[in-house]
Amino acid sequence: MAVRLRFGHAAVQRVADGVGADLLHIKGLAVADELRPTSRGSDVDVLVRPAHVERLDRAMRAGGWVLYSTFRSGSPFGHAQTYTHDAWGYIDVHRFFPGLGVTPALAFDRLWRDRGTIEFAGWNCAVPDVVGQALILVLNDARASAGSRRDVAAAWEDAGAERRAAVLALRDELGAEVAFAAATGGLDRYRDRREYRMWKVASEGGSRTDEWRARVGSAPDLGAAVRVAVRAPLVNVDRLTHRLGRRPTRREVAGEFVDRIRRGVGEAFRGVRRGRS
Repeated sequence: MAVRLRFGHAAVQRVADGVGADLLHIKGLAVADELRPTSRGSDVDVLVRPAHVERLDRAMRAGGWVLYSTFRSGSPFGHAQTYTHDAWGYIDVHRFFPGLGVTPALAFDRLWRDRGTIEFAGWNCAVPDVVGQALILVLNDARASAGSRRDVAAAWEDAGAERRAAVLALRDELGAEVAFAAATGGLDRYRDRREYRMWKVASEGGSRTDEWRARVGSAPDLGAAVRVAVRAPLVNVDRLTHRLGRRPTRREVAGEFVDRIRRGVGEAFRGVRRGRS
């Protein structure tokens, strides 16, 4: 697996170099040894300059990569698109990283400014500096269950005073206070922030209804909130395809739609009962 991951990093870098797309390799094997990541993962993660997303997508598809899940269907944050390749496995292409509050372009520029390099299978790949890597690991753990936030210990809790100060400075510069608190503690200090409910659900768990309510509440404007609300009952066809191991039929999609409505009503009813008890 480690060999395959290294070649996966090199393969996507080769594609990016061919079309002039800027990539930052993040998480997994791209993390500095001093941060002692607890898991090397089973896929490759890259953060792409937002203006270069479309050119990278076209080049990957032309180069034999198959789209596995889209930005819209991949996660509640809509931040990453997953591809798979017969030889190189899975890769997550991030158009932004959840928790960074500034615009994706500004966030990428800031991380790119202090980038370093790491070699994978003979290809030089750009990575954030150690401070940027530490911040990304903490923000990534904010979306994990509380019992599995082991990277927070290595990237934050066990860090020296100098690195902790640098991580906090970068956190504030990139507007990542709420997500950072979701991983490290003190999230309730940010109850007045628009994104609070989303990170509450992401870090502590909740029902699908809780997640969609949080997504609507975290939308930046009314138009975005309406678009999120309209999508809520729709079937995630990509996810259903992976579950079935094939493309679903229209009847199966319709059945899943009815099941989603039923589950949503049930979750809402249970929520009302809990509120009354």
